[in-house]
Parts: sequence; structure tokens; C-alpha cells
Amino acid sequence: MLRSLFWSRTDGAGAEHAVLADGPGLTAHGTLLAVDPIACTCRYRLAADADGSTSTLEVEAEGAGWSRRVRLQRGADGWRVTTGEQGDLDVALRAAGHPPAGLAGTDDPDRLYDAVDVDLSGSPLFNALPVRRLGLAGAAASTEHRITVAWVLLPSLEVIPAEQVYTALGPGRVGFASDTFRAELAVDGDGFVTRYPGLAERTDAG
Repeated sequence: MLRSLFWSRTDGAGAEHAVLADGPGLTAHGTLLAVDPIACTCRYRLAADADGSTSTLEVEAEGAGWSRRVRLQRGADGWRVTTGEQGDLDVALRAAGHPPAGLAGTDDPDRLYDAVDVDLSGSPLFNALPVRRLGLAGAAASTEHRITVAWVLLPSLEVIPAEQVYTALGPGRVGFASDTFRAELAVDGDGFVTRYPGLAERTDAG
């Protein structure tokens, strides 16, 4: 089934639109617009297998005078990560008063070995991957899962392993924690985020 989901950012100017084909597995492509730390457009393509685990993610980010891309592909022996870059993101960041960014991708894909989900900074869509894979939308309250994700940072497209905790809180509610950050996500019956406090709210008809 094809769906079109749209989120408006609540932490500043920005939005995300995703078009996805749901089940078995999941494929999606989307565009994310952000202004923090600098204005950029991010486009992604995502594929997850029937068991909910991510198989591939391609991300391209572009701003004034620079563009970057990263591709993650998961196989039996772990993740393969490839990158590309044009222009100079660090020049744009310094001009806006921000420190330089890390390099796109990762210098050690083995650090991502335990990750079966991916996350993209600022995107509510990607929270649905573990919520759906772990069946948290309909799980008993207090059901908790601690996972490792391959986290793609924006605008750098640096990829790092991140530990996250997802907890079922009752119908339509899932707790999310990463390091010291905590949020209570509102999700629909299919596990897609409808409200992410401090980040975004869905404004489509579902």
C-alpha cells in the first residue's frame, strides 16, 4: 500500500515528506528540509526487509556550495558504507558561525555491526523502523527494547553507532531515549510517528 506522509517541524523552519510502500517490508523515499545548523535539502531512499531490518539507505544532502552523499548496505558480514562529496561543507558552516563537520560515512564500518536499524537526524520517519520491527505500537505497556542503530548525522552525513531505548507506553504511545534525551512519541496504528514533541508533527491525513 502506498502512503504519503508529511511532517512540519516544530523546533524551527523545516518539513519532511515521505512516500512509502508498506508491506511486506518497507520502501520509502523522501525529502527533508532543515535550516539548523545551516539551510539544506536532504533526500533519502530506504529499504527494509520483511523482518523489519534495514537493508539499504541512500542519503544526499545539499546546500549552498556543497553536497554530500552516503550509502549504507547491510549484508551477512555487516555494513558497507560508501560516500561522495562536492564542494566544501565546512566553508559553509564556518561562514554561518558553526564548527566544521565530521567526514561523511564512517572510517570503521565494523562499529555498526550490531545495528539492524538506521536513523536519520531530524526525521520522524526513521523512528518507525524499530517501532514496527519490535511491534511496539501494540505491545504491552512497559515493554522495553535497547538497540543499536546506524545514525546518520545532518548535514555531515557522518555515520555513528548510537544506543537507543524504545518503550511501549500504551496504545499509540512509545517512549524514546538516547543518551540523556527523552521523548514520548505518538504513533498511528502502523507505527508511524504522528507527533514527536520538540521536533515535528504529522500534518497529512494519514
